[in-house]
Amino acid sequence: MNERDADDVAQILRRAIAPAETKLGRDLWPRMLRRLEQRPAAVRWLDWALVALLLAWVLWFPDTIPVLLYHL
Repeated sequence: MNERDADDVAQILRRAIAPAETKLGRDLWPRMLRRLEQRPAAVRWLDWALVALLLAWVLWFPDTIPVLLYHL
């Protein structure tokens, strides 16, 4: 491939591929902060059930506390 062919290929590629926009239209961080403030973190019933199950397990089998701590 000579230099003229390489220039032709480069010119064809420039026409075929549009330049990418590198600037954002707006700042996304304030929008993200508003979304985080809208919905407080909700603790579902399943989370409370798992906590209760863990506490019951520790009360009935206190020897398993080191095993549970090991797996954390």
